[in-house]
Amino acid sequence: MSRTALLLMDLQAAHIARVPDDYLPRAVAALGTARSSGVPVIHVALRMRAGHTDAHPRNKVFGGLPGHLFTADDPDAAIHPDVAPAAGELVVHKNRVSAFAGNNLQQILAAQDIGHLVLAGISTGGVVLSTALQAADLDYRVTTLSDACVDPSPGLHALLVAEVLARRGEVATVDEWAGSLAAG
Repeated sequence: MSRTALLLMDLQAAHIARVPDDYLPRAVAALGTARSSGVPVIHVALRMRAGHTDAHPRNKVFGGLPGHLFTADDPDAAIHPDVAPAAGELVVHKNRVSAFAGNNLQQILAAQDIGHLVLAGISTGGVVLSTALQAADLDYRVTTLSDACVDPSPGLHALLVAEVLARRGEVATVDEWAGSLAAG
C-alpha cells in the first residue's frame, strides 16, 4: 500500500499577501494535521532562475514577469513563516504552474513510495488544478483540500472544486481529511 503526502503549494509571501486573511489559518491546520498524523509534507514553491532565463517570452504567465521576481534572491518568494518547512520536510522548486514542472518531484514521490497526494495551495485555478490533472494522469490518487486551496476568483474556486477536481479525485475539507486519518 502506497503512502500519502501533503503537497503545500505556492504558500509564498507574495502569494499569501494576495489572498483573504482567513486562508492562512486553514493552510496551517492542514500542515498541523499532516505533521500530527505522520503524513510526509512536501513544500512546493515557484522559483525561477536569475533573470528568468527559464521563462520564454511567449509564456503568458511567466514571460512578462520582471526578472527579479520569484528568484532565490527575492524575499517575497520565501515560503510564509507560518507554514515554513520543519526539519526533514522536503522543499521542491518548480518553474511553471504545475508542481511537477522543472524538477524531480515524481522521482521523489516514487522513492518515498507515495501514491496519494493531498493538495493545498494558492491558487485553485493555477497550481492546484495543474498539479491535480497531471497527478491524476500519472495515476496518483488525489485529494484536494477544498478549504486549504484558494483562488483570486471565489467563483472559479467553487466551480473547479465541485466540477473539475471532484472528477479527478476526492475533495475534502481539512477537518474531513483529519477525521479520515483518525479513523484510519
